Amino acid sequence: MPEIAGNLDKMRARLAAPVEYALPLSDTELPLNALIGQRLTLSYGGRINCVHCGRKTNKSFSQGYCYPCFQKLAQCDMCIVKPELCHYDDAANPCREPEWGDAHCMTPHIIYLANSSGLKVGITRESQVPTRWLDQGAQQALAILRVQTRFQSGLVEVAFKDFVADKTAWQAMLKGRAPELDLRAQRDALLDKVAASLEAINTRFGATVVERLDETPVEIDYPVTNYPVKISSLDFDKTPELGGILLGIKGQYLIFDTGVINIRKFGGYHITAIA
Repeated sequence: MPEIAGNLDKMRARLAAPVEYALPLSDTELPLNALIGQRLTLSYGGRINCVHCGRKTNKSFSQGYCYPCFQKLAQCDMCIVKPELCHYDDAANPCREPEWGDAHCMTPHIIYLANSSGLKVGITRESQVPTRWLDQGAQQALAILRVQTRFQSGLVEVAFKDFVADKTAWQAMLKGRAPELDLRAQRDALLDKVAASLEAINTRFGATVVERLDETPVEIDYPVTNYPVKISSLDFDKTPELGGILLGIKGQYLIFDTGVINIRKFGGYHITAIA
């Protein structure tokens, strides 16, 4: 394969058996599954371009943005990480970009259970199912509730967080498969525990705003030949040229015989890929 160079973006993933991955480098996508078991080198030349505006930046903020974009864009606001802090309708502190909010936050969201390093609760736009699960390395996932806005999904997630984790332990996720879970049984037990909180949200926003779903759990298989016993993180800022034998891909991580790298962390970095 000839050298391919371009600005890095998060890996594209398609639900298949196993998940199919491609590495975006500007206008080119490098298929990755066929490279598992082969040597892959990724070389960073010192240039970063903002994933939003394209300007050159000395430092990447929030997975690929220059500082001006990080400061002004709604997609970089704290409410993206903590949707219960959404201030779309706050007259004193309005949304930075209402049109972006209309398209991304004022749309149906799914509350789901996933098993990647163990049971967790999460939220995502309905249009991002199952992409969100693939990005997190979930081996099982189940959509359990639907609401009409991101803010509402954040309130629901907060109710669940008293009883279940809301984050993935990424090191454990990369060491192998977690024990299988009965997600339907976990759903039913958790819904009983948060029933009063969900009723309060329905009272606040409308009698049926929290819609219970009866979905089939999704089982996900990743293209990994060997899981590492010990996790060693690779970082372009510390090691401009990295790689090795590609052992697998899970979530947004490439697993090499030399360590693992979170591709999403380095959005906008100009990379040359050599296989």
